[in-house]
Amino acid sequence: MILAEELKARGLIEHFSADPEKILAQPRTVYIGTDPTADSLHVGHLAWILLMKRLGEAGHKLFVLVGGGTGMIGDPKEQGERPMLTEKIVAANTRALKAQLKKILGSTRFTMVDNADWLTSVKLIPFLRDVGKYFTVNDLIKRDIIKKRLDTPDESISYTEFTYSLLQGFDYQVLHEKYGIDLQIGGSDQWTNILSGVELIRKRLSKQVFALGMPLVTDSAGKKFGKSEGNAIWLDAKKTSPFAFYQFWINLPDADIEKYLKVYTFLPLAEIDALMGRHRADPGAREAQETLARVVTEIVHGPSAAAQSADASAALFGGTPFDLLSREARAVALAEAPSVKVPKSDFDTGVSLAEVLVEGGLATSKGDARRLIEGKGVTIGGLPVSDPSLKLYPGDLSGGYALVRRGKQGVLILVLK
Repeated sequence: MILAEELKARGLIEHFSADPEKILAQPRTVYIGTDPTADSLHVGHLAWILLMKRLGEAGHKLFVLVGGGTGMIGDPKEQGERPMLTEKIVAANTRALKAQLKKILGSTRFTMVDNADWLTSVKLIPFLRDVGKYFTVNDLIKRDIIKKRLDTPDESISYTEFTYSLLQGFDYQVLHEKYGIDLQIGGSDQWTNILSGVELIRKRLSKQVFALGMPLVTDSAGKKFGKSEGNAIWLDAKKTSPFAFYQFWINLPDADIEKYLKVYTFLPLAEIDALMGRHRADPGAREAQETLARVVTEIVHGPSAAAQSADASAALFGGTPFDLLSREARAVALAEAPSVKVPKSDFDTGVSLAEVLVEGGLATSKGDARRLIEGKGVTIGGLPVSDPSLKLYPGDLSGGYALVRRGKQGVLILVLK
Protein backbone atom coordinates (compact mmCIF):
# COMPACT_ATOMS: atom_id res chain seq x y z
CA MET A 1 0.00 0.00 0.00
CA ILE A 2 1.21 3.51 -0.83
CA LEU A 3 2.43 5.24 2.35
CA ALA A 4 0.01 8.19 2.10
CA GLU A 5 -2.91 5.80 1.63
CA GLU A 6 -1.89 3.73 4.64
CA LEU A 7 -1.51 6.81 6.86
CA LYS A 8 -4.98 7.94 5.82
CA ALA A 9 -6.42 4.46 6.45
CA ARG A 10 -4.88 4.50 9.92
CA GLY A 11 -6.43 7.90 10.64
CA LEU A 12 -3.03 9.58 10.91
CA ILE A 13 -3.61 12.51 8.55
CA GLU A 14 -6.11 15.26 9.29
CA HIS A 15 -4.51 18.40 7.81
CA PHE A 16 -2.12 18.86 4.89
CA SER A 17 -0.59 21.80 3.05
CA ALA A 18 -0.64 19.86 -0.25
CA ASP A 19 -1.88 16.48 -1.46
CA PRO A 20 -0.34 13.92 0.95
CA GLU A 21 0.45 11.58 -1.94
CA LYS A 22 2.42 14.39 -3.60
CA ILE A 23 4.19 15.25 -0.34
CA LEU A 24 5.24 11.67 0.40
CA ALA A 25 5.91 10.59 -3.19
CA GLN A 26 9.61 11.42 -2.77
CA PRO A 27 12.01 11.17 0.15
CA ARG A 28 11.59 14.10 2.54
CA THR A 29 13.57 15.41 5.44
CA VAL A 30 10.97 15.49 8.20
CA TYR A 31 10.83 17.06 11.63
CA ILE A 32 8.52 17.28 14.57
CA GLY A 33 9.03 19.39 17.66
CA THR A 34 8.19 18.91 21.30
CA ASP A 35 8.77 21.26 24.22
CA PRO A 36 10.45 19.85 27.34
CA THR A 37 7.72 20.95 29.77
CA ALA A 38 8.07 17.66 31.69
CA ASP A 39 10.78 15.06 32.16
CA SER A 40 8.79 12.42 30.28
CA LEU A 41 6.65 12.07 27.19
CA HIS A 42 3.20 10.47 27.45
CA VAL A 43 0.88 8.39 25.24
CA GLY A 44 -0.30 11.51 23.40
CA HIS A 45 3.29 12.03 22.24
CA LEU A 46 3.67 8.33 21.47
CA ALA A 47 1.26 8.68 18.53
CA TRP A 48 3.61 11.05 16.69
CA ILE A 49 6.73 9.13 17.75
CA LEU A 50 5.32 6.05 16.00
CA LEU A 51 4.27 8.14 13.00
CA MET A 52 7.88 9.33 12.73
CA LYS A 53 9.01 5.70 12.93
CA ARG A 54 6.69 4.82 10.03
CA LEU A 55 8.11 7.67 7.97
CA GLY A 56 11.67 6.66 8.80
CA GLU A 57 11.07 3.06 7.80
CA ALA A 58 9.60 4.31 4.51
CA GLY A 59 12.88 6.03 3.65
CA HIS A 60 12.34 9.58 4.90
CA LYS A 61 15.09 11.29 6.90
CA LEU A 62 14.02 12.13 10.46
CA PHE A 63 14.75 15.03 12.80
CA VAL A 64 13.26 15.51 16.25
CA LEU A 65 13.45 19.02 17.64
CA VAL A 66 13.41 19.36 21.42
CA GLY A 67 12.35 22.89 22.26
CA GLY A 68 14.93 23.91 24.81
CA GLY A 69 14.28 27.50 23.67
CA THR A 70 10.51 27.51 23.15
CA GLY A 71 10.17 25.45 26.33
CA MET A 72 11.30 28.54 28.21
CA ILE A 73 8.07 30.18 27.02
CA GLY A 74 5.48 27.46 26.41
CA ASP A 75 2.81 27.50 23.72
CA PRO A 76 -0.55 29.07 24.57
CA LYS A 77 -3.11 26.73 26.11
CA GLU A 78 -6.86 27.18 26.37
CA GLN A 79 -6.87 28.44 29.96
CA GLY A 80 -4.18 30.29 31.86
CA GLU A 81 -0.52 30.72 31.13
CA ARG A 82 1.95 27.88 31.43
CA PRO A 83 4.32 28.16 34.40
CA MET A 84 7.71 29.56 33.44
CA LEU A 85 10.40 26.91 33.86
CA THR A 86 13.96 27.65 34.88
CA GLU A 87 16.82 27.02 32.47
CA LYS A 88 18.04 24.23 34.73
CA ILE A 89 14.70 22.38 34.64
CA VAL A 90 14.34 22.82 30.88
CA ALA A 91 17.85 21.46 30.34
CA ALA A 92 17.19 18.44 32.58
CA ASN A 93 13.87 17.73 30.86
CA THR A 94 15.52 18.02 27.46
CA ARG A 95 18.11 15.39 28.37
CA ALA A 96 15.39 13.05 29.65
CA LEU A 97 13.28 13.38 26.49
CA LYS A 98 16.26 12.75 24.24
CA ALA A 99 17.03 9.51 26.07
CA GLN A 100 13.39 8.43 25.93
CA LEU A 101 13.07 9.07 22.20
CA LYS A 102 16.24 7.12 21.47
CA LYS A 103 14.91 4.16 23.43
CA ILE A 104 11.51 4.06 21.68
CA LEU A 105 12.69 4.80 18.14
CA GLY A 106 15.38 2.18 18.57
CA SER A 107 17.10 1.27 15.31
CA THR A 108 15.20 3.92 13.35
CA ARG A 109 17.79 6.56 12.52
CA PHE A 110 17.04 10.15 13.49
CA THR A 111 18.85 13.35 14.41
CA MET A 112 18.12 15.30 17.58
CA VAL A 113 18.28 19.10 17.51
CA ASP A 114 17.54 21.71 20.17
CA ASN A 115 16.14 25.11 19.23
CA ALA A 116 17.92 26.63 22.23
CA ASP A 117 20.99 26.44 20.00
CA TRP A 118 19.67 29.31 17.88
CA LEU A 119 16.77 30.92 19.76
CA THR A 120 18.83 31.86 22.81
CA SER A 121 21.31 33.77 20.64
CA VAL A 122 18.88 35.47 18.27
CA LYS A 123 18.85 39.26 18.54
CA LEU A 124 15.56 41.06 19.05
CA ILE A 125 15.79 43.78 16.40
CA PRO A 126 16.89 41.46 13.56
CA PHE A 127 14.20 38.97 14.60
CA LEU A 128 11.46 41.61 14.49
CA ARG A 129 12.68 42.89 11.11
CA ASP A 130 13.30 39.50 9.45
CA VAL A 131 10.52 37.40 11.00
CA GLY A 132 8.00 39.59 12.79
CA LYS A 133 7.10 41.64 9.72
CA TYR A 134 5.74 38.52 7.99
CA PHE A 135 3.08 38.00 10.68
CA THR A 136 0.06 40.21 11.18
CA VAL A 137 -1.71 40.75 14.46
CA ASN A 138 -4.98 40.46 12.53
CA ASP A 139 -4.14 36.87 11.62
CA LEU A 140 -2.74 35.85 15.00
CA ILE A 141 -5.78 36.95 17.00
CA LYS A 142 -8.03 34.80 14.78
CA ARG A 143 -6.25 31.60 15.80
CA ASP A 144 -8.47 29.35 17.88
CA ILE A 145 -6.68 29.30 21.22
CA ILE A 146 -5.67 32.97 21.13
CA LYS A 147 -9.19 34.01 20.09
CA LYS A 148 -10.71 31.89 22.85
CA ARG A 149 -8.40 33.43 25.44
CA LEU A 150 -9.22 36.96 24.25
CA ASP A 151 -12.97 36.28 24.17
CA THR A 152 -13.10 34.69 27.63
CA PRO A 153 -13.86 37.02 30.56
CA ASP A 154 -11.06 37.21 33.13
CA GLU A 155 -8.64 35.66 30.63
CA SER A 156 -5.81 37.35 28.77
CA ILE A 157 -2.72 36.37 26.85
CA SER A 158 0.78 37.65 27.41
CA TYR A 159 2.99 39.01 24.66
CA THR A 160 5.37 36.15 25.44
CA GLU A 161 2.75 33.53 24.54
CA PHE A 162 1.61 35.63 21.60
CA THR A 163 5.04 35.34 19.96
CA TYR A 164 5.21 31.53 20.20
CA SER A 165 3.90 31.07 16.67
CA LEU A 166 6.67 33.30 15.31
CA LEU A 167 9.31 31.24 17.09
CA GLN A 168 7.91 27.97 15.73
CA GLY A 169 7.83 29.41 12.22
CA PHE A 170 11.41 30.58 12.63
CA ASP A 171 12.42 27.09 13.78
CA TYR A 172 11.18 25.65 10.48
CA GLN A 173 13.12 28.27 8.53
CA VAL A 174 16.36 27.57 10.42
CA LEU A 175 15.95 23.81 10.00
CA HIS A 176 15.20 24.18 6.30
CA GLU A 177 18.25 26.33 5.69
CA LYS A 178 20.59 24.27 7.86
CA TYR A 179 19.43 20.71 7.19
CA GLY A 180 17.19 20.90 4.12
CA ILE A 181 14.11 19.95 6.13
CA ASP A 182 11.04 20.28 3.91
CA LEU A 183 8.26 18.58 5.88
CA GLN A 184 6.96 19.29 9.37
CA ILE A 185 4.43 17.07 11.10
CA GLY A 186 2.53 17.70 14.30
CA GLY A 187 -0.79 17.45 16.10
CA SER A 188 -3.87 19.22 14.81
CA ASP A 189 -3.76 21.58 17.79
CA GLN A 190 -0.46 22.91 16.40
CA TRP A 191 -1.66 23.22 12.81
CA THR A 192 -1.71 27.01 12.58
CA ASN A 193 1.73 27.21 14.19
CA ILE A 194 3.02 24.62 11.71
CA LEU A 195 1.63 26.62 8.79
CA SER A 196 3.45 29.68 10.15
CA GLY A 197 6.72 28.06 9.14
CA VAL A 198 5.43 27.01 5.72
CA GLU A 199 4.28 30.56 5.02
CA LEU A 200 7.40 32.21 6.44
CA ILE A 201 9.63 30.14 4.19
CA ARG A 202 7.44 30.84 1.17
CA LYS A 203 7.37 34.59 1.80
CA ARG A 204 10.94 35.09 2.95
CA LEU A 205 12.85 32.47 0.93
CA SER A 206 10.43 31.94 -2.00
CA LYS A 207 10.58 28.17 -1.44
CA GLN A 208 7.89 25.54 -1.00
CA VAL A 209 7.93 23.30 2.03
CA PHE A 210 5.20 21.06 3.36
CA ALA A 211 3.22 20.17 6.46
CA LEU A 212 1.05 17.30 7.67
CA GLY A 213 -1.16 17.43 10.75
CA MET A 214 -2.33 14.32 12.57
CA PRO A 215 -5.55 14.25 14.60
CA LEU A 216 -5.22 14.45 18.36
CA VAL A 217 -5.63 11.10 20.03
CA THR A 218 -8.19 11.52 22.79
CA ASP A 219 -9.39 9.47 25.74
CA SER A 220 -12.89 8.02 26.06
CA ALA A 221 -14.15 11.40 27.32
CA GLY A 222 -12.85 13.19 24.23
CA LYS A 223 -9.96 14.91 26.02
CA LYS A 224 -6.49 14.90 24.54
CA PHE A 225 -3.85 13.12 26.59
CA GLY A 226 -1.63 15.50 28.46
CA LYS A 227 -0.27 16.87 31.69
CA SER A 228 -2.57 19.90 31.64
CA GLU A 229 -5.63 17.65 31.20
CA GLY A 230 -4.64 15.55 34.21
CA ASN A 231 -4.89 12.27 32.29
CA ALA A 232 -1.29 11.71 31.23
CA ILE A 233 -0.12 8.11 30.92
CA TRP A 234 3.64 8.58 31.04
CA LEU A 235 6.21 6.66 29.02
CA ASP A 236 8.70 6.81 31.90
CA ALA A 237 8.44 3.63 33.99
CA LYS A 238 9.09 5.65 37.15
CA LYS A 239 6.04 7.84 36.53
CA THR A 240 3.69 5.18 35.12
CA SER A 241 4.84 1.63 35.83
CA PRO A 242 4.81 -0.91 32.95
CA PHE A 243 1.99 -2.72 34.76
CA ALA A 244 -0.12 0.46 35.06
CA PHE A 245 0.74 1.27 31.44
CA TYR A 246 -0.48 -2.19 30.38
CA GLN A 247 -3.63 -1.78 32.47
CA PHE A 248 -4.44 1.50 30.73
CA TRP A 249 -4.58 -0.19 27.33
CA ILE A 250 -6.29 -3.39 28.40
CA ASN A 251 -9.08 -1.48 30.16
CA LEU A 252 -9.97 0.73 27.19
CA PRO A 253 -13.63 0.62 26.12
CA ASP A 254 -14.53 -1.26 22.96
CA ALA A 255 -15.32 1.94 21.07
CA ASP A 256 -11.69 3.11 21.10
CA ILE A 257 -9.86 -0.12 20.34
CA GLU A 258 -9.78 -0.14 16.55
CA LYS A 259 -8.61 3.48 16.42
CA TYR A 260 -5.80 2.82 18.89
CA LEU A 261 -4.71 -0.39 17.15
CA LYS A 262 -4.26 1.58 13.91
CA VAL A 263 -2.42 4.48 15.54
CA TYR A 264 -0.28 2.75 18.16
CA THR A 265 0.71 -0.56 16.55
CA PHE A 266 2.47 -1.67 13.39
CA LEU A 267 0.08 -4.58 12.89
CA PRO A 268 -1.00 -4.76 9.21
CA LEU A 269 -4.41 -3.27 8.55
CA ALA A 270 -5.73 -6.62 7.33
CA GLU A 271 -4.64 -8.23 10.60
CA ILE A 272 -6.37 -5.46 12.58
CA ASP A 273 -9.57 -6.00 10.55
CA ALA A 274 -9.47 -9.73 11.30
CA LEU A 275 -8.79 -9.08 14.99
CA MET A 276 -11.71 -6.65 15.22
CA GLY A 277 -13.94 -9.21 13.51
CA ARG A 278 -13.11 -11.75 16.21
CA HIS A 279 -13.56 -9.07 18.86
CA ARG A 280 -17.04 -8.14 17.64
CA ALA A 281 -17.99 -11.83 17.60
CA ASP A 282 -16.79 -12.32 21.20
CA PRO A 283 -16.12 -8.97 22.94
CA GLY A 284 -15.99 -10.67 26.34
CA ALA A 285 -12.74 -12.40 25.40
CA ARG A 286 -11.11 -8.94 25.10
CA GLU A 287 -8.61 -10.28 22.56
CA ALA A 288 -8.32 -6.85 20.93
CA GLN A 289 -7.54 -5.11 24.23
CA GLU A 290 -5.00 -7.77 25.21
CA THR A 291 -3.28 -7.51 21.83
CA LEU A 292 -3.15 -3.72 22.02
CA ALA A 293 -1.85 -3.74 25.60
CA ARG A 294 0.85 -6.30 24.86
CA VAL A 295 2.08 -4.70 21.63
CA VAL A 296 2.22 -1.11 22.91
CA THR A 297 3.84 -2.11 26.21
CA GLU A 298 6.47 -4.02 24.23
CA ILE A 299 7.19 -0.93 22.12
CA VAL A 300 7.66 1.34 25.14
CA HIS A 301 9.01 -0.96 27.85
CA GLY A 302 10.26 -4.03 26.01
CA PRO A 303 9.04 -7.65 25.63
CA SER A 304 10.09 -8.75 29.13
CA ALA A 305 8.19 -5.98 30.96
CA ALA A 306 5.17 -6.55 28.70
CA ALA A 307 5.11 -10.29 29.42
CA GLN A 308 5.48 -9.78 33.18
CA SER A 309 2.71 -7.17 33.19
CA ALA A 310 0.42 -9.43 31.18
CA ASP A 311 1.06 -12.41 33.47
CA ALA A 312 0.55 -10.32 36.63
CA SER A 313 -2.65 -8.89 35.18
CA ALA A 314 -3.93 -12.37 34.29
CA ALA A 315 -3.35 -13.50 37.87
CA LEU A 316 -4.84 -10.45 39.57
CA PHE A 317 -7.85 -10.01 37.32
CA GLY A 318 -8.11 -13.22 35.33
CA GLY A 319 -7.96 -16.93 35.99
CA THR A 320 -4.23 -17.59 36.21
CA PRO A 321 -3.33 -19.16 39.60
CA PHE A 322 -1.12 -16.77 41.54
CA ASP A 323 1.34 -19.47 42.57
CA LEU A 324 2.07 -20.27 38.91
CA LEU A 325 3.52 -16.84 38.25
CA SER A 326 7.21 -16.48 37.57
CA ARG A 327 9.25 -14.79 40.27
CA GLU A 328 9.44 -11.64 38.14
CA ALA A 329 5.71 -11.50 37.39
CA ARG A 330 4.90 -12.20 41.06
CA ALA A 331 7.13 -9.29 42.07
CA VAL A 332 5.19 -7.06 39.66
CA ALA A 333 1.87 -8.17 41.14
CA LEU A 334 3.06 -7.64 44.70
CA ALA A 335 4.34 -4.16 43.83
CA GLU A 336 1.08 -3.12 42.15
CA ALA A 337 -1.66 -4.76 44.23
CA PRO A 338 -2.38 -4.19 47.93
CA SER A 339 -1.21 -6.98 50.16
CA VAL A 340 -1.68 -8.13 53.73
CA LYS A 341 1.34 -9.83 55.30
CA VAL A 342 0.56 -12.17 58.18
CA PRO A 343 3.19 -13.85 60.40
CA LYS A 344 3.15 -17.64 60.27
CA SER A 345 2.46 -17.81 64.00
CA ASP A 346 -0.88 -15.98 63.53
CA PHE A 347 -2.15 -18.87 61.43
CA ASP A 348 -1.90 -21.27 64.39
CA THR A 349 -5.35 -20.21 65.57
CA GLY A 350 -6.58 -19.11 62.14
CA VAL A 351 -6.70 -15.67 60.53
CA SER A 352 -10.09 -13.98 60.21
CA LEU A 353 -11.01 -13.39 56.56
CA ALA A 354 -13.16 -10.44 57.61
CA GLU A 355 -10.16 -8.79 59.30
CA VAL A 356 -8.02 -9.42 56.20
CA LEU A 357 -10.62 -7.68 54.03
CA VAL A 358 -10.64 -4.65 56.31
CA GLU A 359 -6.85 -4.44 56.60
CA GLY A 360 -6.47 -4.81 52.84
CA GLY A 361 -8.98 -2.06 52.11
CA LEU A 362 -11.60 -4.27 50.46
CA ALA A 363 -14.08 -3.61 53.27
CA THR A 364 -14.70 -0.56 55.43
CA SER A 365 -15.47 -2.51 58.61
CA LYS A 366 -15.86 -6.03 59.90
CA GLY A 367 -19.63 -5.69 59.48
CA ASP A 368 -19.14 -4.63 55.88
CA ALA A 369 -16.75 -7.54 55.35
CA ARG A 370 -19.22 -10.06 56.79
CA ARG A 371 -22.00 -8.75 54.52
CA LEU A 372 -19.73 -9.07 51.49
CA ILE A 373 -18.85 -12.64 52.38
CA GLU A 374 -22.47 -13.62 53.06
CA GLY A 375 -23.44 -12.12 49.72
CA LYS A 376 -20.86 -14.32 47.99
CA GLY A 377 -18.96 -11.25 46.82
CA VAL A 378 -15.58 -12.58 47.96
CA THR A 379 -13.39 -15.31 46.51
CA ILE A 380 -10.12 -16.87 47.68
CA GLY A 381 -7.95 -18.39 45.01
CA GLY A 382 -10.89 -18.10 42.62
CA LEU A 383 -13.27 -20.02 44.89
CA PRO A 384 -16.31 -18.26 46.42
CA VAL A 385 -16.76 -18.22 50.19
CA SER A 386 -19.93 -17.56 52.18
CA ASP A 387 -19.06 -18.12 55.85
CA PRO A 388 -18.63 -14.66 57.47
CA SER A 389 -16.71 -16.20 60.39
CA LEU A 390 -14.30 -18.03 58.12
CA LYS A 391 -10.72 -18.34 59.31
CA LEU A 392 -7.75 -19.02 57.08
CA TYR A 393 -4.94 -21.50 57.73
CA PRO A 394 -1.64 -22.20 55.95
CA GLY A 395 -3.35 -24.82 53.80
CA ASP A 396 -5.54 -22.09 52.29
CA LEU A 397 -2.44 -20.46 50.84
CA SER A 398 -0.51 -21.87 47.90
CA GLY A 399 3.20 -21.30 47.95
CA GLY A 400 2.70 -18.78 50.75
CA TYR A 401 0.20 -16.63 48.84
CA ALA A 402 -3.56 -16.38 48.46
CA LEU A 403 -5.41 -14.06 46.10
CA VAL A 404 -8.48 -12.51 47.70
CA ARG A 405 -10.99 -10.78 45.43
CA ARG A 406 -13.97 -8.55 46.00
CA GLY A 407 -16.09 -8.64 42.87
CA LYS A 408 -14.21 -8.30 39.58
CA GLN A 409 -11.73 -5.53 40.32
CA GLY A 410 -11.11 -5.40 44.08
CA VAL A 411 -8.09 -7.55 44.85
CA LEU A 412 -5.47 -8.11 47.54
CA ILE A 413 -2.73 -10.61 48.10
CA LEU A 414 -2.50 -12.46 51.41
CA VAL A 415 1.15 -13.19 52.11
CA LEU A 416 2.54 -15.66 54.62
CA LYS A 417 5.49 -13.94 56.33
